[in-house]
Amino acid sequence: MTDLRRSLPAVHIVLERPRIRELLDQAPRSVVLDAVRAVLHESRSASPPPNEDAMDAAIEAEVARRTQPSLRPVFNATGVVLHTNLGRAPLARAAIEAIARTAGGSSNLEYDLARGERGSRYGHCVQLLCELTGAEDAIVVNNCAAALVLALNTFSDERAALVSRGELIEIGGSFRVPDIMAKSGAKLVEVGTTNRTHADDYRRALTSDTAVIVKVHRSNFAVHGFVAEATLEDLTPIAREGNVPLLFDFGSGLLVSLEPYGLAGEPTARDAVRAGATLTFMSGDKLLGGPQAGIIVGEAVAVSACRRNPLARAVRVDKLTLAALEATLSLYRDPERALRQVPVLAMLATAADDVRQRAGRIASRLTSVRQSVTVEASEATVGGGAFPTARIPSYAIVLAGDAVAIEARLRGAAQPIVARIADSRVWLDVRSVPQEFDDAFALALEQALTA
Repeated sequence: MTDLRRSLPAVHIVLERPRIRELLDQAPRSVVLDAVRAVLHESRSASPPPNEDAMDAAIEAEVARRTQPSLRPVFNATGVVLHTNLGRAPLARAAIEAIARTAGGSSNLEYDLARGERGSRYGHCVQLLCELTGAEDAIVVNNCAAALVLALNTFSDERAALVSRGELIEIGGSFRVPDIMAKSGAKLVEVGTTNRTHADDYRRALTSDTAVIVKVHRSNFAVHGFVAEATLEDLTPIAREGNVPLLFDFGSGLLVSLEPYGLAGEPTARDAVRAGATLTFMSGDKLLGGPQAGIIVGEAVAVSACRRNPLARAVRVDKLTLAALEATLSLYRDPERALRQVPVLAMLATAADDVRQRAGRIASRLTSVRQSVTVEASEATVGGGAFPTARIPSYAIVLAGDAVAIEARLRGAAQPIVARIADSRVWLDVRSVPQEFDDAFALALEQALTA
């Protein structure tokens, strides 16, 4: 009996086939060659071995897999607007255009055009940050944790940093604030208890070794019941008594109040500066709606000291981050414009009825899919560690059927769609999809569900 596997063609024969020659025009020869070898290897163990068409299709799929970028755009239909695993804040159109302008050639990143000599990248975005927060000075680094480490290393290296036990929190990815603070060289001194910390706890802990007082905004969880905490206003006079800086890890980067949209309790950066924090730290890619960055705003002398710290070079940002951040901040000069054009703010501020209408229009386009499609009320969340208890009225496209299989199919689409499963159905919350993507989202859904 003849073993059909012995008839499998040699690699050079496969490379001459019309479909494979087309692949060589689209992908590097080394990639196509490796794909051919991999498929031939698999074919030798198949029974029966694949025919020519099946083998060519397998090679095409293997080339596509090998050339597919690791970092890919996805549709966030989870209902978590600031989803850390999905890249947090989508950028405003103005920020994307600023990146493109800056990336395409040279820029004045570290060149003073007015004086015709070397400049500093730390000067970019400063004017806008001071204007929008009321601070005296600012510096931008690569994320909020880096901002905290830089400030602590500047002011509290091998000296005591007072912090409430109730604020030694864990943030995303199992990173813990006390661990991050310890890497700065600061000696942590815990004050108060887990549920109750009073202003006098800080005052009693002040010694000649105290270098800073640190307050961390508990943005990713809430504590209720028999609780107490010292506010920034409580801590400001204590910091002055001890002649030490008051550092506030604010986190969210909120620049405009969202109370008119039912989201209350999160301070703005201007609130923090006004309350007396020496330095305030915030993220660029959370409620601010910009690129990943760590922003330090506050008193000029303190910011200048951070800028002079050699560690600042290790945590500095690149030109593309600065371009996107500056463009995003510029939108906040007109708060109404920011609410329309900064995607995170627009998604959070959109009325529930508008979300329902969008969901209905998208669902109406899914006429060719086999699954049952309905539009139902849902609850979205802010995400990104902000407004942890808030539930935002929203609407979702709901798919009935084999939920696990449908969710996997959506996740495996050409442009993946990330949804959630609840009540044995797949829920696609439209609030977390920027409205400008509605047409593309509907098309991706239809293609994924009819493939």
